[in-house]
Amino acid sequence: MLDFSVSFFFSLLNIAVLFIVLKAILFKPVSKFMAERTAKIQNEIETAARDSEEAKSLRLKYEDKMNKADIEALKITQAARDAAEKQAFGIIQEGKEQAVRLVEAARKQIMDERRAAFLAFKAEAATLVVAAAARLLRREFSDKDARAQAELALRELGGGD
Repeated sequence: MLDFSVSFFFSLLNIAVLFIVLKAILFKPVSKFMAERTAKIQNEIETAARDSEEAKSLRLKYEDKMNKADIEALKITQAARDAAEKQAFGIIQEGKEQAVRLVEAARKQIMDERRAAFLAFKAEAATLVVAAAARLLRREFSDKDARAQAELALRELGGGD
């Protein structure tokens, strides 16, 4: 039984030496590597969280700028629409005023033409009246007599114009 105890003791000693050697050679570097890896991963997680917050902040700023741009575009569009309506109203008003002026000019021209036609009619009527009166009386009037008779006839016909 002694053999068993010596061999057990050497096995135990062998395991203890192997454990010490492996701990010095393998476990410390692996533990150090694992600690560094854990620190690196933790650092990357923190960086990703900061980047995510920064991205959210930038997105919010971008959305705010887009909303402001939309509002500004609406203001510009409304201002352009208002200016166009004002210009259209001015054009319509100018057209109405021009139409009134044209109608007034046409009325004046009609009145002038009516007066001219009436004066021509009066002159023609006077000539016809004198000619008819001369035929009736079978005599010829002098120019002075013709004018006097024509004026008399026109006064009677025209109401004294």
